[in-house]
Amino acid sequence: MNHSPYLTASPSVSVIMLKVLLALVPGIVAYVWMFGSGILISLALASVTALVSEAIMLKLRSRPVLPFLFDGSALVTAWLLALAIPPLAPWWLIVVGTLFAIVVAKQLYGGLGYNPFNPAMVGYAVLLISFPVLMTQWPAPLAIAGAKLSFIDQWHYIFGRMLPAGINLDAISSATPLDTLKTQLRLQHGMAEITAAPVFGALGGKGGEIVTGAYLLGGLYLLQQRIISWHIPAAFLGALALVAGVFYLIDGTHYAGPLFHLFSGASMLCAFFIATDPISGPTTPNGKLIFAAGIAVLTWLIRVYGGYPDGVAFAVLLLNICVPLIDANTQPRVFGHKK
Repeated sequence: MNHSPYLTASPSVSVIMLKVLLALVPGIVAYVWMFGSGILISLALASVTALVSEAIMLKLRSRPVLPFLFDGSALVTAWLLALAIPPLAPWWLIVVGTLFAIVVAKQLYGGLGYNPFNPAMVGYAVLLISFPVLMTQWPAPLAIAGAKLSFIDQWHYIFGRMLPAGINLDAISSATPLDTLKTQLRLQHGMAEITAAPVFGALGGKGGEIVTGAYLLGGLYLLQQRIISWHIPAAFLGALALVAGVFYLIDGTHYAGPLFHLFSGASMLCAFFIATDPISGPTTPNGKLIFAAGIAVLTWLIRVYGGYPDGVAFAVLLLNICVPLIDANTQPRVFGHKK
């Protein structure tokens, strides 16, 4: 009969990153189905830019290129950033954002394991602040779009800003559900009137709720594979649902309910793929709960009262700053010693 203790072999970085990429595939498939194939161009651009810039920086830092290049971390950053950026944005936007994420937010801090901030969210925040107009040109769901672009049409628009004859930008783009909600609430419209618009679905934005559900499936796969622990997803989704639910009960006419916040924007992507970054997040179980709950509350505050439709990126970066303090004050008691 075998007795404890047992030694277990932890998966390598490349295996972990591969499983994270696999977990994103359902969301990407749903994205293509609901919004068109333009996202595939963004993913390809981000991937190539991330790998090339990572290789150049490793070479300049006199570090071995191939082991770090093929660990998959650069691709994870590239995919998360590409999924956060409008897929019809010009090609140089995704290139600039990916370069900033890899070169500045990751490699200049020392590479994988040394970056204090989530690289993908740094790249996203820089683009949103620098190019706010381009970062708000999201494609309309195919179910309500006035015109549908083929893959070649989207290619021409991304690389040359050229649309087919007779089609204008308003026919293929629309405000996001979060942006529409915030704008209409400021115009003193009620929730029932606002959510009756075609851009809204049963839970969140039409099309977006399907993509969010696919991210949820991918996140459950990561939990099943023990790539991530339950602490951050549970704390983020629970805190976001709690704060949204309290204000919805107080005034359901002017505040969206918890399901809307959970299935809109980058909520599921944050809960399972962004906030769970082991490098820029806490290491203690209680610290993870505090970290994720803080992100959720800040996300809700920015969505409701801030100047941006979705607050995930800024909330994550602000809590990244607090990680050393959180870890220092949530260390578990050492066995055999008083706390």
